[in-house]
Amino acid sequence: MNISKILIIIQRSNGDVFLSSPLINTLYTYYKHPKIDLLVNDDTLAVAKTLKNINQIYTFSYKRKKTNPIKQEFEIIKNIYKKYDLSINLTSSDRSVLYALLASKYAISAISKEITKSWWKKLFLKKYYIFDEKKHILKNNTMSLMLLNIPNKKIIISSNCSQKAKKNIENKLQKLKIKKFLIFHPSAQYNYKIYPTNLRNKLLRLLNSLNFPIIVTGSKNKIDTDIKSSLPKLDNIYDFIGNTDLQEYIALNKISEGYIGMDTLNMHIAASENKRVFAIFGPTILSVWSPWSNTIQTCATQNSIIQTYDNITIFQAKMKCVACGLAGCDDMHGKSECLYKINPVTIFNEVKRWLIKSQ
Repeated sequence: MNISKILIIIQRSNGDVFLSSPLINTLYTYYKHPKIDLLVNDDTLAVAKTLKNINQIYTFSYKRKKTNPIKQEFEIIKNIYKKYDLSINLTSSDRSVLYALLASKYAISAISKEITKSWWKKLFLKKYYIFDEKKHILKNNTMSLMLLNIPNKKIIISSNCSQKAKKNIENKLQKLKIKKFLIFHPSAQYNYKIYPTNLRNKLLRLLNSLNFPIIVTGSKNKIDTDIKSSLPKLDNIYDFIGNTDLQEYIALNKISEGYIGMDTLNMHIAASENKRVFAIFGPTILSVWSPWSNTIQTCATQNSIIQTYDNITIFQAKMKCVACGLAGCDDMHGKSECLYKINPVTIFNEVKRWLIKSQ
């Protein structure tokens, strides 16, 4: 099969887009540098722009869907219609499957295991795979390689940033006279995944006692700015919230000693660079979303108060319901009780033990 143009459709969150890199890089190598385009949701565009080997990015906007849906659909279809030799859709939604079918004659897609949702997709797709909700997102994302008979012995995540971003970070650190440091990332896309304020600040005070620079990161959105306003003023804690874009965060991560923080995109970025990771998990299912180890090619699969594999340590609450996979206890983005049951002293002790050994 002669493949020179590929469309990959990823209509989910930042993490899904970032964790598509092993698929993209393998396709790029195997088909000898084809033009690979992406179709993503517009709120994940910043992440998509960090991926290597991408020719062009199209976006879908849920905001535009409310105001002018027909015009948006017409524009997207006009851009992709029959322009590709291969289309791969990583999500099972009806819209994204239709995009894949319209883009090429050789369309591959994830589909739901529910027959009522997927029967028609099986009829029209060239090939398909069942999205496995118990399997790591990286393994789901690379299923199409098997369907294409493309060898894929290792799943390697990578992160990339511009030279400008690297230079900006170097200048910021130089001004503060910071050489070695840890990243502390307290936020996530949703409040139900965030460590409570009082426990977070207790952890920061404990980390401050290590006399080792801790850089607190975050964006300019409301969740992050609310966190910024409640941070304690401490000698070894440096507030970078709102002061770095995603490219600069990646640059910062590349020269950091490690990551402490929430289960979110930034955690996966840290894991992609094989950094020492201390991740705080609430209701998220580990077998799907725990940090992937490039070195030992695995993730966490069982729940535990503390567990370490390779250079990754995960903290969870000791509760029968952990991990439930819900969006908060009410499954409506409310409070996650499990995050209130993780002792900051436990996290601190693990970080301290590692830091002493590594120095």
